[in-house]
Amino acid sequence: MNLIANFAVLASRRTIFDLPVCDLGWDDALVFINELASIPVGQTVVCFVNAHNMLTALRDDEYYRIMSHNLVLPDGIGLNIASQIAHGGPFPANLNGTDFVPALLTFMETPRRIGLIGGKRSVVEAAAENFRKHTPWHEFVVIADGFFDKVDSTDVIEEVERQKLDILIVGMGTPLQEKWVHDNIRVDHARLVLTVGALFDFVSGAVPRAPKTVRMMRLEWAYRLIQEPARLWRRYIVGIPVFLFHVLRYRFRRRERMLSHPEEARNVVQPAADRKKAS
Repeated sequence: MNLIANFAVLASRRTIFDLPVCDLGWDDALVFINELASIPVGQTVVCFVNAHNMLTALRDDEYYRIMSHNLVLPDGIGLNIASQIAHGGPFPANLNGTDFVPALLTFMETPRRIGLIGGKRSVVEAAAENFRKHTPWHEFVVIADGFFDKVDSTDVIEEVERQKLDILIVGMGTPLQEKWVHDNIRVDHARLVLTVGALFDFVSGAVPRAPKTVRMMRLEWAYRLIQEPARLWRRYIVGIPVFLFHVLRYRFRRRERMLSHPEEARNVVQPAADRKKAS
């Protein structure tokens, strides 16, 4: 992990399953990440974690390790509940990528050259066009859709190098996008990398957002479930209760470990094997 990523992780003060998650408010997070993008050395990879992502990280040691080196932003009510249980209060802001990334691009006054990777070709092209309308002072370049060889990505990486980007936005789904960025994107490719899941679907208009009132009530997950029940029922109907069960169990097991082995309280990040033993 480079110096800038180290600084980004150290700025996170709240842990969920020992994974540092950014506890900045909305305005402070915008200022902080904008500053990271402005530093002329190093690289910061920003990812967004919700209850589903966190459950994936508990099962996937490689994904957990990668996330521990990134700047992780809290997404959704599940993380708020986990924070309430583990730390006595919710996160200051819901920094979900669908809202935060467009806000960040608007906040950045300095023109940036921004590359997009992921989604269907028509979707990422439409997303790029809408980004141009939203923030015309930036330059948006479609590097590739998401349908390329993830094992041998030479052509895509060469295009990233050729485009001389300031920021790279990758939307290929979790944990694929984080693993692909970790394995392929070098510090000289972009100062700031955002892994954004289904953001291009929403920005392009291919998938409708929940009404603003529903979003304010923190019920967008329910709206998405109604829209795509066959694909999302397991994530929300099964996943959320399972996630909360793990949060409660981890809280009490962690307390037991701290009382019986005080030295473990100083370990911020544990491998998945150790976490599984603890749970």
